[in-house]
Amino acid sequence: MKIIVPMAGRGSRLRPHSLTVPKPLIPVAGEPIVHRLVKDIAKVLNQPIEEIAFVLGDPAFFGDDVVESLENLAKSLGAKPTIYRQDQPLGTGHAIMCAKDSLSGPAVIAYADTLIRADFNLDEEADSVIWVKQVDNPEAYGVVKLNDNNEIVELVEKSKFFVSDLAVIGIYYFKDVSVLKDELQHVLDNNIVNGGEYQINDGIKGMMAKGKVFKTGKVDEWMDCGNKTVTVETNARMLNFLFEDNEKLIADSVEIKNSKIIQPCFIGENVVLNDATIGPHVSIGNNTTIEASTVKNSLIQSHSSIKNANLDEAMIGNHATFDGNFTKVSLGDYTTLE
Repeated sequence: MKIIVPMAGRGSRLRPHSLTVPKPLIPVAGEPIVHRLVKDIAKVLNQPIEEIAFVLGDPAFFGDDVVESLENLAKSLGAKPTIYRQDQPLGTGHAIMCAKDSLSGPAVIAYADTLIRADFNLDEEADSVIWVKQVDNPEAYGVVKLNDNNEIVELVEKSKFFVSDLAVIGIYYFKDVSVLKDELQHVLDNNIVNGGEYQINDGIKGMMAKGKVFKTGKVDEWMDCGNKTVTVETNARMLNFLFEDNEKLIADSVEIKNSKIIQPCFIGENVVLNDATIGPHVSIGNNTTIEASTVKNSLIQSHSSIKNANLDEAMIGNHATFDGNFTKVSLGDYTTLE
């Protein structure tokens, strides 16, 4: 089994946090989004992972530190790491084809801006599985249309008319991903574009036209990390899951002075809490200091300093300094607000 992870986009909806750090590497509940996603997929697949291929964008943004982080992630799962580059943002189908040398045999393709809780039971009769989540507002999503045999017969993007309430979450399984590669090569060769980009959906539609069987897989939880608001919500939900699983969330090196922690929270190494009330649903990165503050429902990354604050639904980056009575703040890396 292989895992293919396109992550070339810079994450404009999560700025300012994605100006200096690629969105898939922003920590949620103490671990980068892409690390958590890949580990969860590997765990629920419950079979050896031969290779994990990452498709990255501009080396000036996805630099050597990002490459090293992803290579270590793959090796920790017993897989060969492979790094590809997408030199132009030409769509999901184009990103996948940048990894064409790895597109053979069984594979999962997963976009690195979402987190899941699921049980991946692969349907042996299906040529492909597309994971979906039932949603209340399907008009905001791409959805699947099923036939009487519960096979996917159509992919429909953000229809104003009801097609189904099963939203595509961006995780796919292919029994032989080389079949998708052939269809996407046809898309590229014939300049088939939607929204000005080459899309994975057009390759999938080509497979369907040739009689390939697509089934749905359903996830228990689907958590988006597309912007600041939903990332804060996702952090809270993930902390709940980890706390219920009895994961160790507070480092032994945390220094607590006249402070209170309301679980669930993630608190990293060498954090100092002084006259502070932290939680619930707070993640704090390594080497951060919080003093004379109340913080809940927030993400604060590493090497930052927070004083005299009352924070709720806040997101603060690395090496940031915050001193003041603001609440729903969103500060990127190396920001000072006094």
